[in-house]
Amino acid sequence: MSLVDAIRTIPDYPKKGILFRDITTLLGDARAFRRAVDELVQPWSGSKMDKVAGMEARGFILGGAVAHQLSAGFVPIRKKGKLPHKTVAISYELEYGVDEMEMHEDAVSPGERVILVDDLIATGGTAQGAIRLLQKIGAEVVAACFVIDLPDLGGKRKIESMGVPVRTLVAFDGH
Repeated sequence: MSLVDAIRTIPDYPKKGILFRDITTLLGDARAFRRAVDELVQPWSGSKMDKVAGMEARGFILGGAVAHQLSAGFVPIRKKGKLPHKTVAISYELEYGVDEMEMHEDAVSPGERVILVDDLIATGGTAQGAIRLLQKIGAEVVAACFVIDLPDLGGKRKIESMGVPVRTLVAFDGH
């Protein structure tokens, strides 16, 4: 089974006209999950990576597995108000408004090499915010990795324009 075949498409969710790309079917298929993690890790296998940062919530699942494969620590990037210790936060733009995300201020030390991981890159606003947050505390963001790219929405290009290489495994037209 290909990775594309392991991803379920749900029409008209969360609203009419949207084709929601659901990776829970990929996560539930042991072979597809393993393949996705192996392919996300492949360019950095054997490299020294200090941390993997995952964005809430599916980025936690994928990022934890990637961190394990790279023998790196894992850093959760969460919505504001969800972390118990002192945090550093950043505001970022969404399609329709502004939101905030945060991480523990001691989660990454200046100069540490970090890979950002999430399930999907669409418009890129959340990933851009996460990269700026990591850079704000001195991390070197080595790459951003996503299982799915929605190229029509331009997020991958936005991340690359920040000087951060992007790795995606599959692409779906539309949004």
